[in-house]
Amino acid sequence: MRPKLKFIWPVTLATLLLSSCTREEPITVLRLAHSLDTKHPVHKAMEHMSQRLQVLSEDTMRIEIYPNGQLGNERELIELLQIGSLAMTKVSASPLESFVPAMQVFNIPYIFRNSQHYRAVLDSGIGRSLLQAPTIARLRGLGFYDAGARSFYTVSHPIMTAADLAGLKIRVQESATALQMVTALGGAPTPIAWGELYTALQQGVVDGAENNPVSFYLSGHYEVCQYLTLDEHTSVPDLLLIGTFAWDALSEKQQDWLQQAATDSVIYQRQLWQLENDNALASIEAAGVKIIRPDIKEFQQPASTMHAAYAKTEVGNIITQIKALPDGG
Repeated sequence: MRPKLKFIWPVTLATLLLSSCTREEPITVLRLAHSLDTKHPVHKAMEHMSQRLQVLSEDTMRIEIYPNGQLGNERELIELLQIGSLAMTKVSASPLESFVPAMQVFNIPYIFRNSQHYRAVLDSGIGRSLLQAPTIARLRGLGFYDAGARSFYTVSHPIMTAADLAGLKIRVQESATALQMVTALGGAPTPIAWGELYTALQQGVVDGAENNPVSFYLSGHYEVCQYLTLDEHTSVPDLLLIGTFAWDALSEKQQDWLQQAATDSVIYQRQLWQLENDNALASIEAAGVKIIRPDIKEFQQPASTMHAAYAKTEVGNIITQIKALPDGG
């Protein structure tokens, strides 16, 4: 049974989420937690956001960052925001879809033509609308961080076409749409928490997984997996979120400062991403992993069934808008 919230509120904002030092110089502190390594470009971007917020607020606002899943996995962090026990988090759009159905769109394969189209969508009215969608779940989107394109990597089975996924157990995030995506491509989807995946790959619980090259490298999964197939089936962004409890406790000026710092961090993160992605690929290859660059059409055809399945739905309408948007926005 979920605990009653009356003992959390109003103590939450005073002790866990926002705090101040002295009456003479009040400092608002926002706690932000996420599951990534501190070397990840998204973590570096959040550090940049914290620095920018201190400057913009003239050191009256700060962000305390708790990385590496110290305070829980992504679903748990979302729930902490909802009850006001944590101010901010970064989550992938995948686990967010169980709270915000519109986020399913990012787990549908091959809806973006290329990386330019993907970023154009995030910066368009479509992207702004998707950032506002989490308000139905007591969450507010502050920005999208680029998480690149996700591809399959496997322990011992090279994947040249979608047919090679047949019978392979592939780890996916906690997302019904991600399960459907791997099934549509012929694999056997297996949800496993990110922190448990290295051991699962090592022990043969799953045959492979799917993620971007940066996460594949920083997680150390390349130490276990021999093959990386750059099929780039989905581009699932990370969302920077603040709980509405935390947001509403800020003054209008503080909200403006925080939004500006978040926007600045998105620009900074995009500058880092391509460099980090290229470095990850070079390091992975140097470590002996075989990088396979397949014919994407071999994966697009079986994935097309998912597009048709969403016709005349809210998500289907978003897909139509995305396909109609030119690469330049």
